[in-house]
Amino acid sequence: MDRLGLVGLPNSGKSALFNALTGGDALVASHPFSTTETEIGIASVPDHRLVALAKMSESKKVVAAAFEIVDIAGIQKSTEKGDGLGSRFLAGVREVDALALVLRSFEDESAPGETDPMEALATLEFELVLADAGSLETQLERAAKKRAAADPTLSAAIEVAPKALEILHEGTPLYRSKLTAEERATLRPLFLLTNKPLVVVVNIGEDEIDSAETTVDQIRGELGGAAEVLAVSVQLEAEAARLDPGERQEMLEGLGLGEGALVRVARAAWVILGRQTFLTTGEDESRAWMFRTGAKAPECAGVIHSDLQRGFIKADVIAWDELLELGSFAAARSKGKVRLEGKDYVVQDGDVLEIRFNV
Repeated sequence: MDRLGLVGLPNSGKSALFNALTGGDALVASHPFSTTETEIGIASVPDHRLVALAKMSESKKVVAAAFEIVDIAGIQKSTEKGDGLGSRFLAGVREVDALALVLRSFEDESAPGETDPMEALATLEFELVLADAGSLETQLERAAKKRAAADPTLSAAIEVAPKALEILHEGTPLYRSKLTAEERATLRPLFLLTNKPLVVVVNIGEDEIDSAETTVDQIRGELGGAAEVLAVSVQLEAEAARLDPGERQEMLEGLGLGEGALVRVARAAWVILGRQTFLTTGEDESRAWMFRTGAKAPECAGVIHSDLQRGFIKADVIAWDELLELGSFAAARSKGKVRLEGKDYVVQDGDVLEIRFNV
């Protein structure tokens, strides 16, 4: 399961965002460093397509797509070079698949902390770059001492590492650099923080909802397209998260927040992680499954169960909205709308699949 790590300065609202996304109960306080340990929760993502298909099939069980949210101990602004990241932070952040930087953009006298999102971004990037530079220097030293016995899987990454280190020494995060996609992929075994996919969440106040896009555009312009950027009123989202689904949606729509933070953050995370969703539906269960963008039918079958990938024969495929319009797989088949696809079929977001296999 993919992991998204929440990173922020003290009182940025990342723990409140964690609660909004997971329905969790992480400590939220008006004093700095209320998060001193890593917390992990599961975010099940609402999907109107899944709900509609489950209703059509009269499914006994409905299972949404999910990913892990990791609330990582806060970063402090350095007083000396590189002391902003503690060991607990580093241990938590290196294990995630993508980062979400939470930038506060509201005033609250009862909660001290950085309220300029541009300043918060600069501080977070400074600390991440310092951590990466230190890590890379150490890894290069070890590789030089053990060159003959180096792990072959790391050799390609070590070849690119000096170029990456030069970029870091210039104060530039790798996600902002001119490294090619291939070079960044080669560096993955080194677990560098600024080489991870990035989404930025600007935590706005209730009075900033109407002007949020101005702040988002400013951050997006600063990053130069290196990250997905979105504005979220974390306090309102956390309040909505405590309500039952019907009341929650009514509150979100009434406040002009649309589908809510969970759906928006999930979509942004899936974009940067290269993930999409296919669906299965039936009387017993309707389920949404996450898969790698560009994956072919057998690989998606393997997301359901390894036996289905090993014994894959064909897949019955239809777009979710077309199936919903026709009312059932039986009706869709009778009208010739269900396609029989083989091993080379590239699954599309929103496809409904039935796998034919033999083990």
